[in-house]
Amino acid sequence: MSDSPWLTIIGLGEDGPDGLCSASRSALDAATVVFGSRRHLACLGAGAANRAETRAWPVPFESGIAPLLARRGTPTVMLASGDPFWFGAGTVLTRHLAPGEWRAFPGRSTFSLAASRLGWPLEGTGCFGLHAAPLSRLRPALAPGRRMIVLLRDGAAVRALAGYLVAQGFGATTLTVMQALGGPRERLTSARADALPDLPFAHPVCAALDVALDGAGEGRVLTLASGRADDWFDHDGQISKRPVRALTLSALAPRPFEHLWDIGGGSGSIAIEWLLTDPTLHATSVETRPDRAARIAANADALGVDRLHVVTGTAPGALTELDRPDAVFIGGGLSRALLDWLTAHLPPATRLVANAVTLESEALLIKAQARLGGDLLRIGLSSVASIGGRRGWSAAYPVVQWSHRT
Repeated sequence: MSDSPWLTIIGLGEDGPDGLCSASRSALDAATVVFGSRRHLACLGAGAANRAETRAWPVPFESGIAPLLARRGTPTVMLASGDPFWFGAGTVLTRHLAPGEWRAFPGRSTFSLAASRLGWPLEGTGCFGLHAAPLSRLRPALAPGRRMIVLLRDGAAVRALAGYLVAQGFGATTLTVMQALGGPRERLTSARADALPDLPFAHPVCAALDVALDGAGEGRVLTLASGRADDWFDHDGQISKRPVRALTLSALAPRPFEHLWDIGGGSGSIAIEWLLTDPTLHATSVETRPDRAARIAANADALGVDRLHVVTGTAPGALTELDRPDAVFIGGGLSRALLDWLTAHLPPATRLVANAVTLESEALLIKAQARLGGDLLRIGLSSVASIGGRRGWSAAYPVVQWSHRT
């Protein structure tokens, strides 16, 4: 570990050098090269970097990493927006560096500035960086009373955000568009999402959302509990129904930073609900039919968990190159060969849950439980249906669930 870092990452605001701390100024004075976007270099101003050479960071961002690393061992500064480690460039850069090679002097984050303008408690406000991410990432958090601050790419993204809120039934949301926060060009514009004025909005820009349903009450709130309504998922009938899904997620028992294999994904409802549990979770859904695989991906995108990895293929062959799982769910394609492969290849302590509807697959799970242990649960559900002019209970096919830890 080096005692004298060669790289200093400095968070720069719209107020330029006036907002920098003395440590940041000293690093600029000592630097031989200063990297930054053209906007950051313009904010820094002529002469602020002493005698240092300035280099504009290229687009795409990744193409500038190699030239930066080529400076290794010489005093270098990288300019970034606000707090470089809150949806910023800092994390991307430090992945390529050893501890001790770098130091950082964060500036005021856009989130802090936006919250201070509105008097919002930042600890209770959702913070989203959507420069290069879909607006649907907001979907799980859309609920009346929620406050969010959203970093956006440009003015076109502001209008797209307003349109997205309207389309989801949240057109009454108060949208405060904030441009160039903390600098001389700062401008705030507040309006309902469904009545955004025809004004030019430009980068750097963010939007603060005070979420509200529109007057027609058409917006839907995605509940926090597992077992969401079936109609949240587009499907062709191949779906784990809501009560069974809730019991399955309970058996899978997701924990932070874990990875799920969802084998026989169908509509993707199990993997999607797994991902909705916590943003640190990951999942891979394996589906043999291309049309269903495409549907799984579309469902994941719509519900804000586009990080779901969808694989078109048949297990166990499609599993061999996947990252190791912490939990596995078998919703389709259950066979003795698949069970044997999983028990032979899964890491110790992997949680395995399988659901069976047919007598043949039920027999497989009964034999597996007798051979390997674990728990068996038979799920019988009935719902009210019309019988002539009266009502009665209509029973669904029972589901047998096997839960096992390898």
